[in-house]
Amino acid sequence: MRYRCFMPSALSPGVRCLLSFDFDGTLHDPNEQPSVLPQLFALLASLQAERKALWGINTGRSLPYTLEGLLEERFPFHPDFIIAREREIYFPDGSGNWTPDQEWNDACHHAIENLLEESKPLMDRIRHLVGEQTGAEWIEQQGEHASLIARTEAEMEWIAKQVEAMVPADSSLGWQRNSIYLRFGHKGFQKGSSLAAVARHLSLTPEAIFAIGDSHNDIEMLDRHIAGMIACPANAIDEIIAHVRAQSGYVCKHSHSKGVIEALQHYLS
Repeated sequence: MRYRCFMPSALSPGVRCLLSFDFDGTLHDPNEQPSVLPQLFALLASLQAERKALWGINTGRSLPYTLEGLLEERFPFHPDFIIAREREIYFPDGSGNWTPDQEWNDACHHAIENLLEESKPLMDRIRHLVGEQTGAEWIEQQGEHASLIARTEAEMEWIAKQVEAMVPADSSLGWQRNSIYLRFGHKGFQKGSSLAAVARHLSLTPEAIFAIGDSHNDIEMLDRHIAGMIACPANAIDEIIAHVRAQSGYVCKHSHSKGVIEALQHYLS
């Protein structure tokens, strides 16, 4: 499927600011209509024009699922970059398609593939534990080397604690967790390192980067070494709120896209 997008401004000269947004739970509130406030788009357009800002979605969704979300929510213009599955980088190519950052995405794919092969005995033990002790669904398919879906957040909390206890501290095996979902991968490829890779394309330092998110899989990008301007909406989980406060980041008074507007105004007005 082709998606309309604009010229790849991700390599444009003069960029001064990079904005990174988690999608579900941060920009998008499924319980509200509209689920993304139109005022946010006006603010983004203003920041693009006045602050030479580029903006992107940094999400656990796959690329097709992310683009589907943008269409469903009637985004009036596309982002300048998308980080999908917390690790894959894509830029619009100007002809209606999205092209991968091939070097980064290939390195990511091979690193995860090799690591999971090396970690097969450990992964087998984790899979056996999950199968024996929970009702979670284990998934292995193209693009998802190893992931699982729990029945409840409480069940996922239990699984995450077991995984943390089983994986050696010096292992490169990592995992990204959001609500009832967990995806295994390489510690070197996550939302934070992927955002830093986009910033390197633009020769931007962390001080010029804004990031906002609400859940466990946002922790790596909500880091002062990655983004000098970090925030979370009021609906963020307790761990994220504490994490952002510990780094003197901004905890919004409002939730979802209203909170995103609040945080952007706090840092960039």
